[in-house]
Amino acid sequence: MAMNNYDVMVIGAGAIGSSVAYHLAKKGYKTALVEKGDLASGTSSHCDAVALICDKDPGIDTQMGYSSIERYLELQEELSYDFEFHQRGCLYVCETEPEMEAAKQYVDAQVADGYDMRMLDTKEIFEMEPNLARDLIGGFWSDPDCSMNPYKLCYAYADAGKRLGMDVLTHHEVKGITLENGKVAALVTDQGTYKTERIINCAGVWAPFIGQMVGIDIPIKPRKGIVMISERGVPIVNQKIQEFGYMMSKFEDLNFTRNVSERVERNNVAMVIEPTDASNVLIGGNRDFHGYNIDSEIEVMQAVAERAIRFFPILKDINCIRTYSGLRPWVVDHLPIVSEVDGIPGFYIAAGHEGDGISLSAITGKMVSQLVAGEETDFDISKLNFRRFQQA
Repeated sequence: MAMNNYDVMVIGAGAIGSSVAYHLAKKGYKTALVEKGDLASGTSSHCDAVALICDKDPGIDTQMGYSSIERYLELQEELSYDFEFHQRGCLYVCETEPEMEAAKQYVDAQVADGYDMRMLDTKEIFEMEPNLARDLIGGFWSDPDCSMNPYKLCYAYADAGKRLGMDVLTHHEVKGITLENGKVAALVTDQGTYKTERIINCAGVWAPFIGQMVGIDIPIKPRKGIVMISERGVPIVNQKIQEFGYMMSKFEDLNFTRNVSERVERNNVAMVIEPTDASNVLIGGNRDFHGYNIDSEIEVMQAVAERAIRFFPILKDINCIRTYSGLRPWVVDHLPIVSEVDGIPGFYIAAGHEGDGISLSAITGKMVSQLVAGEETDFDISKLNFRRFQQA
């Protein structure tokens, strides 16, 4: 027996799903946000907290990142719930001349596309960050980049959506999707069945399980990463900082080599650090495939700590108070899937953002609301269509 009717139901209450649901409610759709746990209980509570363009490939990847930052600047005024938004910028640091050369090529490409980045020499990076290791040779600066609290971001979207009449159905596990004549007709949960003609699959690393309910294979794999949290104390960094090797790790550049220990190499670790409003720092990170296991392994923590201390020797004297691991929804071409699914009218996917779910949540919510409304999206997102895998 159907309990309620909705224009659209969004599965997954992380940053992507809560943004999609909010943007749909804002357009006037009767919307429900459905989550098997609680708000932000999956990847969005096991991640870092930034919206960047400096870790994106030139082209649509950066275009999405920048558009999302522009939308965040609007959302910090639009959403009444404070999600600790700051536009601090981001610093990349380089160890070697080959890294500096690769960084310059990257920055030149981004500047040619109109983005605000610039190379920095040794003097400039130490003026910005006095605690950096003194043998680093330079880096680059990305001005638009932002940080926020990912937990609070999800609550901010949900709070604003509820004010617009959106229902938040937490602790509702999706059990099935009913199709009639090939079209979406209802969502079945362990709390009951809901009639709807549109379902948005925003389940992140769990999106493939939702896809199986309508007979499709969504090629998303969980890519694990660890975050270590320092004790509160003296400021260590002023903004997000990454080693240039982080980008090479993200995009699996096999032509790029670093002088690192076997332990760091084996665990695919690259240094990333950022401050929080609570006077801690978040330290990462690694990228590896271990299924859905989110244990924090001692060896990985040791490798992350080793790499962080190499760039910030002051961390040798700072305690780590806890760690957590999360799962990035990885797609082989490093682009998310944001589209309706051909052959299943009313079934949409917004997932596969890898480590960019927080970064891209604002623009993804807007894009999905435009797709559902039949409007033209702000820019061409044909590269994000699920049919790229259906045709493969």
